[in-house]
Amino acid sequence: MRWIIALIFLSCVCCVGFAETPQLLIPKIDQKITINDFAGMHPRPDLVGKLAVVEGFVESTPTDGGVPSQKTVVYLAYDDNQMYVVFVCFDNDPHKISSAITRRENFGEDEDWIEVYFDTFDDQRRAYCFSTNAYGVQWDSRYSEANGYSAATAGYGGHQPSFDALWYSDGKITDQGYIIWMAIPFKSIRFPHGTQQLWRTLFGRSIPRTNEYSSWPHVSKQIQGMLTQTSELKGLKNISPGKSMQFIPYSSFRSFRLLDQEATPPRFISNKADTSVGIDAKFVLKDAFVFDTTFNPDFSQVESDVPQVTVNQRFEVFFPEKRPFFLENAQYFETPLDLVFTRRIADPQYGARLTGKSGPYTIAEMFTNDEAPGKQQIGDTPPSGDNAYFGIVRFTRDIATQSYVGALFTNRTFENDT
Repeated sequence: MRWIIALIFLSCVCCVGFAETPQLLIPKIDQKITINDFAGMHPRPDLVGKLAVVEGFVESTPTDGGVPSQKTVVYLAYDDNQMYVVFVCFDNDPHKISSAITRRENFGEDEDWIEVYFDTFDDQRRAYCFSTNAYGVQWDSRYSEANGYSAATAGYGGHQPSFDALWYSDGKITDQGYIIWMAIPFKSIRFPHGTQQLWRTLFGRSIPRTNEYSSWPHVSKQIQGMLTQTSELKGLKNISPGKSMQFIPYSSFRSFRLLDQEATPPRFISNKADTSVGIDAKFVLKDAFVFDTTFNPDFSQVESDVPQVTVNQRFEVFFPEKRPFFLENAQYFETPLDLVFTRRIADPQYGARLTGKSGPYTIAEMFTNDEAPGKQQIGDTPPSGDNAYFGIVRFTRDIATQSYVGALFTNRTFENDT
C-alpha cells in the first residue's frame, strides 16, 4: 500500500513539474519564410506541419489566468542562419487596432504590440527581447531578471533598450487582425558553444484598448520573476553565429581658414589637411564571448541624449549609454548598486573589452584611456594634460535559481601618477 501511495505521489509531482515547465520543440526548415506565406492569417499549405505552433495564450492583465479576448497563434522555425517567428494576431475589431509607422524603438504602450523573449543560456536570469507594433516597427532590449519583473504590479523594469541588434521584421494589418514576421540572425545574439542548444522562451501580446496582456506560457502575478515561468525551447542543433567579425573604420577630412585678429595686420590661419581616422572591431569567440576593441572612436553618429532639467537638482543626472563600444554585454558589469557608469569615460582614444558567459560564470573586463580629465584642468594643476586610464573587471557565479556571488575591481590612474 505504501508503494502504491508513493508511486501515485511521484506521478503527481512529475505531472505538476511538466505543467509548470512547458516545452516547445522547434523544427529546422530548408526554405526561407516571409510574411506573404501567411496570407489569409494561415501558413501556406506546404508549410503546414513543418512549423512549431504555439496557441493557448493566457491573460496576466487585467485578469490573472483569464481567457484573452482575442486569439493569438505563433509559428516558429529555424534554418542555418536565423530564427523565424511569426505572430498571427486575430482581432474581432481590426479597425480598432492602434499602431503607427514611426522610427525604430519609438512606438508607445498605447499601441498594439507583441514580444518574444529568448533566454539563450537557460539561466532564467537574462534574456533577449524582440518586440514590434502591428506595423513591424522594431524595439529590442536585453532583459535582466535581477531588477526586472515585479509580480505585484506585473511590470517590467529590467529592460536595457540601449541594446540594438540587427534583425528583420515586417507587419501587416488585415481584415482579421494583423501579422508580424520576424527573422533573428544567430550572429546577432550570444549563446553557448555546442552541438545542441537548450533555450527558454516566452511570447506576449498587448491589446491597449482593453488594457490586456496575455502570454504563452502564462506569466502569473502570484509568482515572483518572469523568466522562471518561461517554456523550454528544444530542437536547436548545429547552429552558430559563424566567424562573426565586425570592422567599422572611419575617416574624416576637413580644410578651414581662421582669421587671427591678434596679428598685426590680421591674417588668415589655414589648415588644408585636418585628418582623423579610427576603427571599431568586434570578434565573437566560441559563440558566447565577445572581444571589442577601438582606436580613436568616432561617436559623432551616436544618437543625442534627451535633454534633462538640471536646475535646482540636488544630485547629478544620469544619461543612458549609447556608444557602441560600451554596449555589448553591458549587463555583465552591473552590480546591485550602480558602481560602474561608463559615461564618466568621456573621451577615450583606445580601449578593449572582453565579455561573455560560460556555464554559471560570467566575466567582463575593460581597459580604456580617457583624455577628458586632462583637458578639463587648466595650467599646471594636476591632472592637466594627463590621460586617465580605467580598468574594470567584473566576475559572477550563479547560485541556485536566482542568486549569485560576484566581485568587482575598478581602478583609475593618471598618466604621470607617481
